[in-house]
Amino acid sequence: MQIWTLDGENCAKNLAERISKCVTLTSLNLDLRRIYFKAYGAKCLGEGISKCGTLTSLNLKFKDNSIGENGAKYLGEEILKWVTLTSLNLDLERNIIGENGAKYLGEGISKCVTLTSLNLNLNNNNIGENGAKYLGEEILKWVTLTSLNLDLESNSIGENGAKCLGEGIAKCVTLTSLNLNLWNNSIGDNGAKYLGVGISKCVSLTSLNLNLNGNSIGENGAKNLEEEIAKCITLTSLNLDLSNNSIGDKGAKYLGEGISKCVILTSLNMNLKGNRIGDNGLKYLGEEISKYVPLTSLNLYISENSFSGKSVKYLGEEISKCISLTSLNLNL
Repeated sequence: MQIWTLDGENCAKNLAERISKCVTLTSLNLDLRRIYFKAYGAKCLGEGISKCGTLTSLNLKFKDNSIGENGAKYLGEEILKWVTLTSLNLDLERNIIGENGAKYLGEGISKCVTLTSLNLNLNNNNIGENGAKYLGEEILKWVTLTSLNLDLESNSIGENGAKCLGEGIAKCVTLTSLNLNLWNNSIGDNGAKYLGVGISKCVSLTSLNLNLNGNSIGENGAKNLEEEIAKCITLTSLNLDLSNNSIGDKGAKYLGEGISKCVILTSLNMNLKGNRIGDNGLKYLGEEISKYVPLTSLNLYISENSFSGKSVKYLGEEISKCISLTSLNLNL
């Protein structure tokens, strides 16, 4: 592995020329965050990397480089030439690629037919509903993936964007690990349902990390998620972040009921901060948690809600019935 950190558009070009000569590389890590090499630099780097015909692992940190739609297009055209890759980590956070940029990248990645692990960070890129739609259409072609980490935080994808993503994820039947960050995307109750339906089709999932923080999800959205998560019977690890929504008491109950059906779950991290959960919600949650018999690790974040000390006592009594617990983090 070789690691370089440089700055400047011309340096990106010079670096690309050097990389193109490293024809025996199998693993490459490039950290080029915040040097503003823009579309031209992205083109040069993509072309240089495509000359490394033996690469199997590639980690590109291109955050804050203003590559725009054209830079994403150039990268997408070169990605399809990286035919030996099995692992790709592509960080393009805050690069203003827009909806077409998301399309180009998805199309390129879909041609990497040996890829088993993908980490794609498009956080804060204004891809919108259409960008999510394009990604969803390409995701269903990523048929060799076993691990997918997709970060689309703050991209205004909305309900329809979530639907398209769910439809794409549903086709990734070989996935064992899924990390999906949709923080601050206004997907609402229906968007949560569509995602849940897609995730439930991933029949081999053992690890799920789902971040839906700040998405205007109410008790119906929680109910929809519960019904689908309950179908993920192979899960051993679940990280569910629904903080800053409005699921209320009933939503907390629904989630607890659904998760209790994941009968081999050993690790649970659930963030329900700021969800208008009162005494009844905490009681319902406690009663369901007591049924999580195989749990060895529990992290529960329920601050900024509206419950009393009495219900906290009840919650503690119910958690104490989880006799397999070895690790407990309770944030009130």
